Amino acid sequence: MNILPTSTLSKKKYTFHILDALVAEIDLLDNPYRLPIEELFTMAARINKKRAFLFVSNVLGKHVPISPNKGLLIGALLAARYCETVKGLPANNKNQLVTAFLQDTSVPIDPFIVAAVNPLIIGFAETATALGHAFFSCFQHADFFHTTREEVASCTPEVIFEEEHSHATSHRCYIPTEMIAHQREIILVDDEMTTGKTALNIIKSIHCKYPRSEYTVVSILDWRSEDHHRQFADLEKELAIKINVVSLLSGKVRVKPLKEMKENVPVKAEAEKQLSIETADLSEMFSPTSFSSITETIPYIKETGRFGLNSRENDQLHQRACQAAAFLSQKRKGKRTLCLGTGEFMYLPMKIAAEMGKGVFYQSTTRSPIYVDHNKGYGVRYGLAFPNPEDMAVQHFVYNIAPGCYDEIFLFFERAVNLANLAPLLEELKKTKINSVQLIFFSKKQR
Repeated sequence: MNILPTSTLSKKKYTFHILDALVAEIDLLDNPYRLPIEELFTMAARINKKRAFLFVSNVLGKHVPISPNKGLLIGALLAARYCETVKGLPANNKNQLVTAFLQDTSVPIDPFIVAAVNPLIIGFAETATALGHAFFSCFQHADFFHTTREEVASCTPEVIFEEEHSHATSHRCYIPTEMIAHQREIILVDDEMTTGKTALNIIKSIHCKYPRSEYTVVSILDWRSEDHHRQFADLEKELAIKINVVSLLSGKVRVKPLKEMKENVPVKAEAEKQLSIETADLSEMFSPTSFSSITETIPYIKETGRFGLNSRENDQLHQRACQAAAFLSQKRKGKRTLCLGTGEFMYLPMKIAAEMGKGVFYQSTTRSPIYVDHNKGYGVRYGLAFPNPEDMAVQHFVYNIAPGCYDEIFLFFERAVNLANLAPLLEELKKTKINSVQLIFFSKKQR
């Protein structure tokens, strides 16, 4: 894929050629923190008839391995932008955050948004669960939860909404009623908006049960067209509400199809020596809930935010994450370590990875089927496919683990999984030529 930037007096234009099958033309309109576009994303082709293209984030740790500090900093940059544009408050740490992001250095990200701001923050599954949590961590006083694609046993979601273009469309919100039955501002956090329909859908779903006057939609990228902007304005008028929008990069995107793409041909794994596999149990450090999925009786943990967190509980979470990182760092055997989250379980692995020392990278598995191509510059150059060990009926993928890049992988699961279910994933990981896998479990069967 070639990126061909050109410039005019008023804006910058970028052209992405995607597998000789799509051309994406981008007019960049607003970049308040002057972040280089290549720092934020590249592009790839989705195996999805509803939407053929994908913005591959270079900062989320979903489809591309990242320095975990960058995943934390991008949430802080969005919080600084929210502080400035929605609340009219100075973000005194803005320059420090931008410098740390561009230089890939770590800085303390303590809560800096004053306690008088008391929103409910919602991260969108699965891609923005960590982003939403990182954004929430910048507030002195707030509540947080993330939506989920999973079905919780014997529990009715408080809100359900749809994401039409996705491969898994239904979002569920499993939270106590008191967390949402109020008049406070709700902030929705996603990685990017192309049409904004997902945000509008959840606003409608919430508003019909728990109306309020103000919502804010926060995303790294905002590509809404003029028509999509009008849809936001129309909903504001219809419901007599205000919808603030915050982003780090905004513009217009036009995608032209050139030809049909062929399905990926799976690559057979070469014969490799046996992986060294060890298991670490962190269940004593974290808090099991009373909830489990319809496919597995092992409980979820409180610290993910799936069932709600407040700022005080989040401070405790960070203390536990530091303890877990100190424990796991002693298990490192190589100089280059990949910490791999699974599905929606992203923030805790990323936060722990950020505390595990130098040479540690972070990313997560995903439900998203994407075309893989080895050409330099394309957004997804390597891919592994396997059934989700926590639900074998759901296909999962992990992308961009180049063979020989890492000495070891720390594989994080919110709940302990059947080791037999792990066999397909471990077989796929042999393609990466790693030497060892550490299985990290945060919850186990209750006695």
